Amino acid sequence: MRSDFDALSHLSDLITGAKAAGADAADGVHVTGTSFSVVRRHGDLEKLRRSEGSDIGLRVFVGKRSAIVSSSDTSARACDALVARAVAMAKAAPEDPYAGLADPDQLARNVDAQALQQDGPGEPDQALLTQWADEAEAAALAGPGITNSEGAEANWGRHRVSLVTSNGFAQEYARSGYSLSVCVLAGEGTGMERDYDYTTAVYQEDLTPPRQLGKSAATKAVRRLNPRKIDSGNVPVVYDPRVSSSIVGHFAGAVNGAGIARGTSFLKDKMGEKIFADGIGIIDDPHRLRGPCSRAFDGEGIATRPMHLVADGVLQTWLLDLRSARQLGMQTTGHAARGTSGQPSPSAGNLHLAPGRVSREDLLKQVGRGLYVTEMIGMGVNGVTGDYSRGATGFWIENGELAYPVSEITIAGNLKDMFLNLTPASDLAFKYATNAPTVLIEGMVVAGI
Repeated sequence: MRSDFDALSHLSDLITGAKAAGADAADGVHVTGTSFSVVRRHGDLEKLRRSEGSDIGLRVFVGKRSAIVSSSDTSARACDALVARAVAMAKAAPEDPYAGLADPDQLARNVDAQALQQDGPGEPDQALLTQWADEAEAAALAGPGITNSEGAEANWGRHRVSLVTSNGFAQEYARSGYSLSVCVLAGEGTGMERDYDYTTAVYQEDLTPPRQLGKSAATKAVRRLNPRKIDSGNVPVVYDPRVSSSIVGHFAGAVNGAGIARGTSFLKDKMGEKIFADGIGIIDDPHRLRGPCSRAFDGEGIATRPMHLVADGVLQTWLLDLRSARQLGMQTTGHAARGTSGQPSPSAGNLHLAPGRVSREDLLKQVGRGLYVTEMIGMGVNGVTGDYSRGATGFWIENGELAYPVSEITIAGNLKDMFLNLTPASDLAFKYATNAPTVLIEGMVVAGI
């Protein structure tokens, strides 16, 4: 994409053309992206990747009929064809009573997208990413007991999103970010174990330092050596922060407005009811400075705002875009996400489980004897019933301390019961898009030997 390309003006022209061709309303999205990554293994270059892309999507409405057409070609001829195809497809599409743009008074006004500090400095050079990957892997390989490496990868990416609607919205924002990961193996032969660590941030100064990351990955891998099997039974399960965010993710999927409107969520009848214990809160904060999913407006031009999805254990709201809100007779919550080739759909932003009052150490003492999970395997979750069954590895808790590593375990339950029996520790740290502290869930079914 040439540097002088004005995406907002181009989208406005597309929308004008669509209305001239017979559309009653339209909106357009333009996305450009650049990404760059370096993979190093044993100090050698394993992979070097760079990609650049530009896509444009036009959505048109003819009455209650709509269609979306996308293209990576922004030439005048291609855009004329794009408009013609979109309008023709919309006229042939079935009617959707819930389709349509926002009312003008719903649109975000006077937003400052860049005030959220989503876009860091310019693209780093290859030498810097290479240095990070080398430092992380070298620190990991230097760990006692480490015998091999699966490599270290450093990434940088940036994309710009422009949105224009025929009812008066025209805004854009840019988002960039870094990530660094390293994975190593400990032990020999059939007794080898692997583990990893990673870090991600909008600004490079917020990343975990490479050497610290490498040492952490080595420590995690060595701790997993000589795992034992455990007996099956009902035991308390403690989720490490590395995996506890998955519980929050399952909750977010269950309150997605699209599923609620279809009646396919196990929480569909729980609005205003207590689904977690007293004091539990889950917050979506799209305005978190330097948050990986921060945004001032959503994919339909609606202003975003921080929201308590759960307050004092009670379910407060669904995640809604315009279509799902209309189906449910509600107002959008500003959670529409979209690409260039699909309809908007609800999606959470920066989501977190509020910390509790008890420390991780005291939480383990409270457990006394149970399972501490550090890695999850598989995705055995039924969103309709809430049934939960996933593979896991971690450590056995004995006398309130991590006693020895365990593996080849399945943990099962139902998310409705799991939510009600969840206790968060106080060690919440904001590192990713979805964050949670250490979490205890009582009464899980653990299948071992």
